[in-house]
Amino acid sequence: MVAQRYACAISRPHEQAGRQEMAHVELDAIDRRILSILQENGRLSNQDIAERVNLSPSPCLRRIRRLEEMGVITGYVALLDPQKLGLDLLAYVSVRLEKRGGVAPVRGDETSARAGATHAELFRAAVQAWPEVVACHAMTGDMDYLLRVQVEDMAHFSRFMQEQLLHHPSVIDVKTSFSLERFKETTALPIR
Repeated sequence: MVAQRYACAISRPHEQAGRQEMAHVELDAIDRRILSILQENGRLSNQDIAERVNLSPSPCLRRIRRLEEMGVITGYVALLDPQKLGLDLLAYVSVRLEKRGGVAPVRGDETSARAGATHAELFRAAVQAWPEVVACHAMTGDMDYLLRVQVEDMAHFSRFMQEQLLHHPSVIDVKTSFSLERFKETTALPIR
């Protein structure tokens, strides 16, 4: 019986023009099963995973290491419940950046290392420093970025907006939507 092969797209930053090219990795049924198991419980031992995919531990571990080396598995983390940590407010913030002039002006409180940076470069650097922003995506459409912001309450959100986001020199417009209820959230990718 011939093993059926599938392609899984992983992004690799292209060094020219800021584009991302997709590198395709071939996965067989055992690789996909290992990935599904790890997405359900990343704390399982190699022995447990090997038993579930009907392999001995050594070949199973080799497959996991290969998936890590190829960048399909990018890490192992603990998933936390934001409400149990007092982070009760979830907002999605669409952001539009200044387009004119390309290069952002340097304010007096910024370092000369920022001189010559584009609005997008300045904004992306700022987002990396804002712990309230737990995800940021470049978007199509009339807005440039979508931020997922997780904070304690409206007072914290207001401070973040006034002192960080709206204070940023490249931001010209924002639109915010608040989550009323979370009834599905997963980090598991649909591996077929």
